Amino acid sequence: MFSKEDAYRIKKDFWISYGTYMKLQMNAEGTRINWVNYKTDVKGVYFRTDVERKFAEVSIEISHPDPSVQLMIYEQFEEYENVLESYLGEKWIWTKEDYDEDGKMISTIKIRLENISIFRETDWPQIIPFLKDRMINLDEFWCDHKDSFEIFKEL
Repeated sequence: MFSKEDAYRIKKDFWISYGTYMKLQMNAEGTRINWVNYKTDVKGVYFRTDVERKFAEVSIEISHPDPSVQLMIYEQFEEYENVLESYLGEKWIWTKEDYDEDGKMISTIKIRLENISIFRETDWPQIIPFLKDRMINLDEFWCDHKDSFEIFKEL
C-alpha cells in the first residue's frame, strides 16, 4: 500500500508524463490541445481518461443537467455508432444509464484496459499508448462530426 502522499505523487507523475508525451501530438485539425482535459465545447459531453489501481479507461461521458437532453445526446451518438466504431477500430461498451462516483446518472461509451495499475511504473508504457491511440481516434471522429452535435451546445 501507498501512503496518501505517495499515491498522490505517483498519480501526479503519471499525468505529467502522459501530458508531456501528448503535448507533441497535434489534433486532427492540426492545432495543439490539452489532451488530458479534452474540450468538446458541447455542454455535458466529455472525453475522459482514467487510470486507477486495476485498469485504464477512455470514455465518452454524457452528463447533461437535463436528463432529456442527456438522452438525446446519447441517442445522437447511437446514430453514429458504426461511424464511431470505424474511427475507433474496436467495439466499446455503451451504457445508457451509468452512474458517476457521486451517484449521478450519466451515459457512457467506454473501453477499459484491465489488469494494469497506475501504481506500477512498469505498466506505464502499456497505459500511455492505450490512452493516446483512443484519444487520437476520438479526436478524429469529433473533428469530422462535431457539427452534428452543435444543436446541443445551447441546451
